[in-house]
Amino acid sequence: METDPATSSPEAVEAASGEAVRLSGASKTYGQGELAVHALSAVDLTVARGELVVMLGPSGSGKTTLLNLIGGIEPASSGRIVVGGIDVSTLDEEGRTDFRRNTVGFIFQFFNLIPTLTALENVELVAELSGEGSRERSSEMLERVGLSDRLNSFPAQLSGGQQQRVAVARALTGSPQVLLGDEPTGALDLETGRTVLALLRQVNRESAQTVLLVTHNAEIARMADRVLHLRDGRLVSDERQPSPVDPMQLDW
Repeated sequence: METDPATSSPEAVEAASGEAVRLSGASKTYGQGELAVHALSAVDLTVARGELVVMLGPSGSGKTTLLNLIGGIEPASSGRIVVGGIDVSTLDEEGRTDFRRNTVGFIFQFFNLIPTLTALENVELVAELSGEGSRERSSEMLERVGLSDRLNSFPAQLSGGQQQRVAVARALTGSPQVLLGDEPTGALDLETGRTVLALLRQVNRESAQTVLLVTHNAEIARMADRVLHLRDGRLVSDERQPSPVDPMQLDW
């Protein structure tokens, strides 16, 4: 008898299909009646484990909404979303909280670090929530992003690029299957942005972690394995790139 991957264990799903993310008819509507806003309309999408995907589109195209549905930040209005073998569309609020804690990692444009905690404590807090609660693990992640000498620095004592690297370390500390970035270089200058993108590419290649990045910057898409274009809440194109460029060669 054939097994439905979405109802199997994550291990069975990965062994059977190699899928990290699968959306079937995923839609999101805000409001009702004449005031309804269709932010996302019937999106079908499959992302393989280990792919680096960039989502492009103008403001209001639905790219951040799509990222939020994949990350379990908000529920879909209809359709099915399976991430890491978990059918996110069936989860209640508590279930989505556990899913965010154990399956995905987030990197945002404005870092979202707690200003009264050191770099190490910011990472350690998430490590504890995800069940990876060791200071050694947190230190290891900060060393991985090149901040072993700034463990005890507060966010205000760090540059924007260093803060974003703390955010990357925080996102990685729970060993997420899928890493999600919403304009992760939007607040950074060119050189710092390149460095952060190179770090994400390194994580993707060395650990085979699936990475999905949202941006309005078409130049960043040149580093991706796949480029998704969204417009008016719809996925209008899905392009594979045989030769992604080195992030350090990007120019915007």
